[in-house]
Amino acid sequence: MKTEAKMLLNHAKTLRLHTGNLVNRSRLKKKCPCSPSEELQDCIQATLSDWFSMTKPPSTDFPDTLDCSIPQETDAITPEEREEVKVSVKLFLCESVQSSIRDAVEMACQTLAVSQLDSVIIAPPGLQEGDSQTLAHLQPAWEELETLVRSQQIAAIGTSDLDKDLLEQLYNWAQVKPSSNQVNLASCCVMPPDLTAFAKEFDIQLLTHNDPKELMSAATFQEAVQEGTQDLNIADWRLEWVLRYSIIVKSRGIIKSKGYLVSARKTSP
Repeated sequence: MKTEAKMLLNHAKTLRLHTGNLVNRSRLKKKCPCSPSEELQDCIQATLSDWFSMTKPPSTDFPDTLDCSIPQETDAITPEEREEVKVSVKLFLCESVQSSIRDAVEMACQTLAVSQLDSVIIAPPGLQEGDSQTLAHLQPAWEELETLVRSQQIAAIGTSDLDKDLLEQLYNWAQVKPSSNQVNLASCCVMPPDLTAFAKEFDIQLLTHNDPKELMSAATFQEAVQEGTQDLNIADWRLEWVLRYSIIVKSRGIIKSKGYLVSARKTSP
């Protein structure tokens, strides 16, 4: 497997990975990860390991894009059940590349066999030490999301970790208004009153989350890929984005399935 994996990874320029439904994954059930970061690391490692053990490389043309997904693990939604479920997504951008948003949304729609995602929450790339989030940082990504709302690929868009002032600035500037804002309860045990009042006035849903500021560092990603491919050296691969989706049964409020889509690219020529 190692030689085959090495041949495929050496040739490829892009790596796309789909973990499949984690709700059903027995391997992960036995070991409950403590954090979203550990869960993602486990998923990348397990998916690559399974995929490379099942995949035979082509004898001649090697693909530029490696699509690593396990056929029986897919989460395609049938047309009959589409009305009964809500597809919620959180998109973690690791780089400030606007095309990443479109790529991630299109891959999610294709993977889940839907034409539209019900909600997308964006988590912009981490900032340099000492920098604070500003409207200027958010605008390019938000404009891309607005385009996808107009083309009906997304129904509602939301933000993550904005304080009242920044949420108000975004709300006043945006053409498509944020429908939700996620707040990390590790940073505040109680919702700030000014944020609660503003959200209530403008009908913005406040949600809670426990995602770290950086979902996955470059080093952790490389470690997960190395473990999944039996210690290949993949220092020249960079994580572009991570998309986490949940498919929720509307009438019962339960998560039917949940998984990750991951995109990475090779930095060296």
